[in-house]
Amino acid sequence: MRRSELERAISDEFGARAESLTVDLVLSSLGERTVAQAMDAGIAPREIWLALCAATDVPEDRRYGVGRLESKRR
Repeated sequence: MRRSELERAISDEFGARAESLTVDLVLSSLGERTVAQAMDAGIAPREIWLALCAATDVPEDRRYGVGRLESKRR
């Protein structure tokens, strides 16, 4: 997962709450960091996404593969 995919996944999952969750929600599993702080600290986007999902009770079936653009069919 890339940073852009993480940002897209958060936006898609949380909509209008995405920005506030990114800067306000402190995640203990990321060393008491917010998503924004974790990204700045160089923590892998996939690790951040999974920590955010766990903290906000995102169902398992919506945790994997999100944030990716649909492949272009030829």
